[in-house]
Parts: sequence; C-alpha cells; structure tokens
Amino acid sequence: MIPVKEKYIVDNKGKPTSVILTKKDYDKIIEYIEELEDIAAYDRAKRDLKASASWKSVKR
Repeated sequence: MIPVKEKYIVDNKGKPTSVILTKKDYDKIIEYIEELEDIAAYDRAKRDLKASASWKSVKR
C-alpha cells in the first residue's frame, strides 16, 4: 500500500465527493499504476508465448 496524505471534499450532507492529493503523492500513485501495467503486460506476453507454436511445428 502506498502511504498518502489525502484530504476530502464533502458535500452539504458530509458525503465525500472528491479527494485532494499532494503532487508528490499523485506522482507516486501514477508510478505505481504504471508499474502494475508493465507487470500485467509482461504476464500477458509470457502467457501468449506459451500458447504459440515453434517454427519447426509450423513448418511441418
């Protein structure tokens, strides 16, 4: 979990409607998301590689 210091904006009923983050915390979250996307792309590529056929079998 990424530690962030968030502030909430609430409506008239006290229900949170928005979040305010520091630029530093926002950048940490974006970096974390990009890292997760890279991991997911790697996992998909690795899975697809296992499903592919070798050149020898295609040639036959």
